[in-house]
Amino acid sequence: MKKLFIFISAILCNLLGCTAQQQKFESLDAEAFEQVISDTSVVRLDVRSIDEYASGHIAKAINIDVMKDDFKTKATSLLPKDKTIALYCRSGRRSKKAAGILVENGYKVVELNSGISGWINAQKEIVR
Repeated sequence: MKKLFIFISAILCNLLGCTAQQQKFESLDAEAFEQVISDTSVVRLDVRSIDEYASGHIAKAINIDVMKDDFKTKATSLLPKDKTIALYCRSGRRSKKAAGILVENGYKVVELNSGISGWINAQKEIVR
């Protein structure tokens, strides 16, 4: 009886949308991310702190710190909704948070799943 209850609950949950929300942005490795940002219409966004950004970032990336209270306000006022936003942080954790916020606000987003650390490990160029 218990197994039947679990089975029915699982079916109802699937039908009613109780499953975990699907990620609505692409999480890319360094190679794929590099290919995406080679399109000059894609906006590059570094969501680390200003000090981290100053220590080295991907060329032409703008900086909006996702850990600041005004991230959403700044991002939605500065970033165009008609362009893809390619974002990254140090290791990939903050960029996923930022990507979620942007997707909720109508942006098309891709993120560098390994962050700038993975970018550097893949021997990709950064600027200071």
